[in-house]
Amino acid sequence: MKESFCEILLDYFPNVSEVDDLFKTCIANCVFNSFLSYTAVMLNIVTIHAIRRTSSLPKTLKTLLLSLAVSDVGVGLVNQPFYTSILIKWLQQSNPGCNTYKVFHIITYFFSLASFLGVVAVSVDRFLAIHLHLRYQELVTHKRVVFVVITIWVISAFLPFSIFLVSLYIYSYIMIILEVLGAILITTGYVRIYLAVRQHKNQIQVLQVQQVAHADQLASLSSLTKSTVGIFYIYFAFLVCYLPYLISLVATKMNGPSIVLKGYSAFSLTLVFLNSSLNPVIYCWKMKHIRHAVINILRDMSRQRSHASQ
Repeated sequence: MKESFCEILLDYFPNVSEVDDLFKTCIANCVFNSFLSYTAVMLNIVTIHAIRRTSSLPKTLKTLLLSLAVSDVGVGLVNQPFYTSILIKWLQQSNPGCNTYKVFHIITYFFSLASFLGVVAVSVDRFLAIHLHLRYQELVTHKRVVFVVITIWVISAFLPFSIFLVSLYIYSYIMIILEVLGAILITTGYVRIYLAVRQHKNQIQVLQVQQVAHADQLASLSSLTKSTVGIFYIYFAFLVCYLPYLISLVATKMNGPSIVLKGYSAFSLTLVFLNSSLNPVIYCWKMKHIRHAVINILRDMSRQRSHASQ
């Protein structure tokens, strides 16, 4: 006998009779998501303005970062409030209903996939920038990057709806396999990027010692290396936030549902959403030009408030 979509989801989410055992878990996740929803929206909106005002960023990288920031705004604006409302219903001993679970699944995967593929795209962009170097601008054009961004959003919209086109078990295994393969591909790519960055750093040191390089060549190599290292931190935060959720999916598939795994799954989903608040912090921390733009925006906002209060 085939299980329904909601019956399969209850392998990961608690039913009404299990809520008492996960009461503190639901409370904690409700508080975290209420706070993180605000930070994800506000930090990413400021970051979007900062990225748009940062003229020193390559147009291709700027487009990819804007797409990633927009998906993170979506997580904070839609995903987390929706998840919080489901947590509140559990705390009230109320069943959210199958249609609510379906909508939550589709919306969550829409923005999370857009964020996931955005990290992949940014990682590939930095990989090409490091390896192509002088040929990068010739091959990676703005039009091609815009096409990639549109493709990312189309795929992110289509994949969650494919749950109505294939078997539920096939769909769940497809999603797990895609996430595992994606994590492996990004990790492999960043190992190669790391090795390339080390090589570039050695080249910079050699050129500085020999004093044979032009100032603009050294500046170009140094800027490229710094931006790539900054994107690496975005990838690392992504891995830390998404890996526990992936582990919860695999563990539940292998061992079957349990109270412990359901509690772990609830926290791992919150950790996925946390990634949307971490990304703008990393932009400001590791990318000097974006950090300066954010500081200027905050100063302008402070001046406007002081003028308004006078």
